[in-house]
Amino acid sequence: MTKEKIAFVVVRYGKDINGGAEYHCRMLAERLVNDYDVEVLTTCVKNYVTGENEYPEGKETLNGVLVRRFYSDPVEPDLHKSYVRQAAPAKKWRHFLYRCRLLKPLSYVKPIWHYKEEEEIKALNSQVFYSSSMYTFIRENKAFYKAFIPLSFFPHTYYTAMYAPEKTILIPTMHNNGSSFRSIITSVFSKVAYIGFNIEAEQKLVENIVGKPLAANGIISVGIEKTKAADWKQTKVKYNLPEDYLLYVGRIDAIKLNNIVDYFLGYKKKYIASRLKLVLVGGIFGKTVEHPDIIYTGFVGDAEKVAIQLNAKVIVNPSKYESLSLILLETMSEGKAMLVNGQCNVLKEHCVKSDYAALYYMNRRDFVRKLRCLEESEVLRQQMGEKGRRYVQENYDWKIIIGRMRSAIQALS
Repeated sequence: MTKEKIAFVVVRYGKDINGGAEYHCRMLAERLVNDYDVEVLTTCVKNYVTGENEYPEGKETLNGVLVRRFYSDPVEPDLHKSYVRQAAPAKKWRHFLYRCRLLKPLSYVKPIWHYKEEEEIKALNSQVFYSSSMYTFIRENKAFYKAFIPLSFFPHTYYTAMYAPEKTILIPTMHNNGSSFRSIITSVFSKVAYIGFNIEAEQKLVENIVGKPLAANGIISVGIEKTKAADWKQTKVKYNLPEDYLLYVGRIDAIKLNNIVDYFLGYKKKYIASRLKLVLVGGIFGKTVEHPDIIYTGFVGDAEKVAIQLNAKVIVNPSKYESLSLILLETMSEGKAMLVNGQCNVLKEHCVKSDYAALYYMNRRDFVRKLRCLEESEVLRQQMGEKGRRYVQENYDWKIIIGRMRSAIQALS
């Protein structure tokens, strides 16, 4: 019997891509190959800063998934910043209404916004991930696919929703930041067949942004990979890792790090006797700080990453913009203690729902106080670890996640 064909649509894809949405996509795609003929439509871009087409265009198969890569060819990329500025009044105005709690009520009068829509589309088209050949492929071949599943909001999401709305299951990985308030959000989130959120906080955010015209939606979420850890002694020597360290895993850039380096150095200044160092694991896309208590490993393999996580004293996620946080779920499943940024409602929700398997901080002083508690109390770290394992087992089991994903796909006409 011929399997039905589905296609995930994402800006980057590959084993050496460690972005959250990209990894999210890979885990879902590879777990659906027994049920569907699974493809991934993606660009040839590897580095999101340079936007260069580093991968060859064409097809390759990775773990049973057919990957179709298309060249990125942004329209007038030199004008991207100019288009973003021209489009900015729309998101600023909508963000203001959101903060005043008027955006959702207003949606009953004005469900779809077109203010600065032309400028917003020009800004999308000039992004490094814009790929005209990918969107042409979707438009011309949509009859052969049961479903298209775009992740995050980039040009690929907009054009998938425009060209194949009745077959689109959107996984938005939405954050409470400026780009979430663009006018075109209302068109996309009302046209698609279904929207699969990661957590209730993300769902509530979008309900308050889009309001009345929001398409059918629910929680799909994602699970985590279980990878065997690399040899710790070899990993420790390879990356010159200390005995006691606070660990950050993810993109090394200012937005993701969100002052955590300064917070940590402030902690060390206050508690001079602390043996903690800060270890940052991930691709470097911004400035680094040279300091004897800060260690950058660069990109590491999955098995090495697990070994580094298992041997950390505490793990931190300082980002304000998360739609789920895979590193938090991995940390909890491994029985490790974690500190997260309480200004992110998603991370805060995880803390509360897990009975504080992770602790959140609201500012520098709060961070210093809670990190001190975690560093000094092994009992507290163990208690949090036990709660974390239980939370992940009960809420993020792959059988539950894939069951939701299959139901969403089969519900399409």
